[in-house]
Amino acid sequence: MKRLHIHIAVDDLEQNIRFYSALFQSQPSVLKSDYAKWLLDDPRVNFAISSRGRQAGLDHLGVQVESSEELEAVQQALVDAALPVAEQKQATCCYVQSDKYWSVDPQGIAWEAFHSLNSIPLFGEDPVIRVDKLSPCCKATEPE
Repeated sequence: MKRLHIHIAVDDLEQNIRFYSALFQSQPSVLKSDYAKWLLDDPRVNFAISSRGRQAGLDHLGVQVESSEELEAVQQALVDAALPVAEQKQATCCYVQSDKYWSVDPQGIAWEAFHSLNSIPLFGEDPVIRVDKLSPCCKATEPE
């Protein structure tokens, strides 16, 4: 079963934790000094916020899957539709190690399909993968 993922960069983590905890009627399932995540079943969403110096607002969207097979099926669907895809295996981000595929929608919003492998003690230092939506062959680039 898949879970929608939303990640928002915030300026004030504590203020946003209060807001989203009230909205979701639930406390974060992961809480760090720079990051909070709610794994909700109603609605089925992996909702994360972070305060790591990025521009405030929507950071990216995604689809969390439960197995490597589901992840490969999402990747294949993107490839079959001739959409841009960038692979990121063994990524260490957001206190989790994951295998990921990144794409971008027609508006330029980054989407990740990912399978979480295990928790890690650090936020992680992997570069953000950005897929050039205009490129006929997908190329991953580091953030500007």
